[in-house]
Amino acid sequence: MSSSADVMVAGAVAIAILMFSTWVISVIVKNASIVDIVWGLGFVVTGWVSFAVGDGDETRSWVLVILVSLWGLRLAGYLARRNLGHGEDYRYRAMRKRWGPRFPIISLVTVFALQGVLMWIVSLSLQLGQVEESPGFGPIGTMGVLVWAVGLFFESVGDAQLRRFKADPANEGRVMSSGLWRYTRHPNYFGDAVAWWGTALVAAEAGVGVFGLIGAAVMTFLLVRVSGVALLERSLRKRKPEYEDYVRRTSSFVPRPPKVG
Repeated sequence: MSSSADVMVAGAVAIAILMFSTWVISVIVKNASIVDIVWGLGFVVTGWVSFAVGDGDETRSWVLVILVSLWGLRLAGYLARRNLGHGEDYRYRAMRKRWGPRFPIISLVTVFALQGVLMWIVSLSLQLGQVEESPGFGPIGTMGVLVWAVGLFFESVGDAQLRRFKADPANEGRVMSSGLWRYTRHPNYFGDAVAWWGTALVAAEAGVGVFGLIGAAVMTFLLVRVSGVALLERSLRKRKPEYEDYVRRTSSFVPRPPKVG
């Protein structure tokens, strides 16, 4: 019988191999932005490796690997369509300019290794949910799937609405404020967080899987305080004058009706 340690070590090794390989490719093509695409794929890899090594409840194991595959492949596909062919993201260009010839080594630690560590922590639900056989998949797991579905809806629909908005030249320089974006300034980030809380609930139904809630909490913190909402809002406030008015009437993260007046 596989232990939680077996699954967690296997996940760590898989992530290390994936992120190091991605770093090598990024050095060759001189584009660190590919790490953004691999972010979603990394969770899919971790999910399937954990599925292969673990021997927990069969239904819960399949549910977890299916949920992360749908989430991760959608995200990777979306980012690939958005990013490929448009050069390196401004964040990595700024780092490259700052560090010069040392950027490849610096990026290995501060970008690829760091994201690998965060990926391993966030995916704790995928790993630990593959260990315990009892109890079987039940009402808490079902609730987790429903929460995950709500999250995927907000994330995928929000991304699709924003993509259509940006594709219209008439919207150049304007702020997206319709559809789901009328109720939250970041429906995609909100959906991302909710999807991981749903996944964590599925894992939490049995034993050690409850520690997967740590991963959902870390993902939410990253989205709200580090690489998601906080980082993007600083940029939007500088680039779009009407964004301040949008901020005054629209919730930052959790959806709610917009303020009037």
